[in-house]
Amino acid sequence: MKAFYCHHFVLPLPDGHRFPMAKYAQLHARILESAPALGIELAEPPAATDADLLRVHAPDYVQAMSDGSADESQMRRIGFPWSEAMVERSRRSSGGTIMALRHALSGDGVAVNLAGGTHHAGYARGGGYCVFNDAVVAARHVQAHGLARRLLVVDLDVHHGNGTAELCAQDRSIFTFSMHAGRNYPAVKPDSDLDVALADGTGDDAYLDALARHLPDAIARAQADAVVYLAGADPFAGDRLGYLALSKAGLAERDRQVLAACRRHGLPVAVCMAGGYAPQVSDIVDIHEATVRLAAAHWRGLRGAG
Repeated sequence: MKAFYCHHFVLPLPDGHRFPMAKYAQLHARILESAPALGIELAEPPAATDADLLRVHAPDYVQAMSDGSADESQMRRIGFPWSEAMVERSRRSSGGTIMALRHALSGDGVAVNLAGGTHHAGYARGGGYCVFNDAVVAARHVQAHGLARRLLVVDLDVHHGNGTAELCAQDRSIFTFSMHAGRNYPAVKPDSDLDVALADGTGDDAYLDALARHLPDAIARAQADAVVYLAGADPFAGDRLGYLALSKAGLAERDRQVLAACRRHGLPVAVCMAGGYAPQVSDIVDIHEATVRLAAAHWRGLRGAG
């Protein structure tokens, strides 16, 4: 299975910044160590091109992000200081989801981006640590290259995928499904094709029951050729920016449900990591590593089935 990494394109942050940049290098180190046993091939993705970004984002926004002419309010909304490294990192993160989706569609059935999930970025704005919307960038890339006609975005980050919903509101070829904490960021949540807002403190049983009820509906309605799956670590109990209460075992079962549904329906799937803000970075990395391991097991199962 291919797994794409961009941890070495580091986004420079001031001391005390609450975005857990360190998780990417730690996740890569863990996956690198176990890659031979898991059948994982690690690769650096190319950066998303201007053409990729302009299928999704406003020309003025792409230009402002690329050349540093973005104003202070734009960057405050994103939550990062502007730098050339931020731009390169954001393009590489989108490139990782592009490559994961291309490989999933090429016959691999599943591939992983060890970053991505930047679902708060809309047409002419970023937000919530998201510069470019990698899921929609990847979806429109494979459409433009004739690799898929219809896509399903399964967004299980704890936060509503407002940017994805906005970008795809008039696009019937990309079905958006977001299951999130209803009271959490962002305050304004434009309609996805299917939204499931969960109460504060929702734990494993209620969460997994909701997923089992709504995921089949999303798949049936989407009629998609492939899935982009945002496997956020932030529904975890104790996450600083999440209001849900899933255990690590519950999150692993979530991933199993999604991957099993993709297998039942013959849907290639690109998996990206999305958010995670637990006080201990090791907890975030544990959750992401389990997601990657389950994706690798899914890939091995597909090979066996073939």
